Amino acid sequence: MLAALILFVIVTALAVVPSAWVAGVIRRHAAERPAAFPLTGSACAATLLARHGFVGVTVEETREGDHYDPDAKAVRLSAPHFHGRSLAATAIAAHEVGHALQDAEHYPPLMLRIRIARRAHRIVQFGAAIWILAPIVLTLTGAPALAGAQVAAGIVLFAIALAMHAVTLPVEFDASFARALPMLRDGGLVAERDLPDARRILRAAALTYVAAAVASVLNVLRWWRFGRF
Repeated sequence: MLAALILFVIVTALAVVPSAWVAGVIRRHAAERPAAFPLTGSACAATLLARHGFVGVTVEETREGDHYDPDAKAVRLSAPHFHGRSLAATAIAAHEVGHALQDAEHYPPLMLRIRIARRAHRIVQFGAAIWILAPIVLTLTGAPALAGAQVAAGIVLFAIALAMHAVTLPVEFDASFARALPMLRDGGLVAERDLPDARRILRAAALTYVAAAVASVLNVLRWWRFGRF
């Protein structure tokens, strides 16, 4: 019981702490600075898309968090970043345009992530259902083999979720540092003195997925241990 509680605390910390840290990094650089950043985040994204010759990729405001939608071909920014004239808005807009560039180039890790992501939500739901049902089936039927099969299925499902996170890491780091940072630096959108902070914002966003991947590893290990006893 103590080991399970410790594991729960670790997984929760890995899920919550990095997200809070990322939010803090972005918040520290969210102040409006129209003299340094005359373009809003949406205008910045549109400018970068135009520079790369994109036609048909839209820039939209969203309530669902900053992201690039490869199906709709849309860069979507939250209200503060869509309307904001800040370092955070500019860096995050560039990061999402980086994903649009990956999509246009059919960047293999992104293509793989898209295929996995379309199944990820259902995979997690199935894994959670198996976790809940396995001990119930064991109690009602007294058939350890059936419960063991369910646990094994849960391990496979969470392993697939882990694969998604593993693919996500290179996608996010590539969007941040191979694409967004050069666009900000070489395109004159961020002054030299602000580049270190822009790098911190981009790193913070990418490292969120490192924590998610570690949490998935711990989930898989938990399933493995459960299946042994």
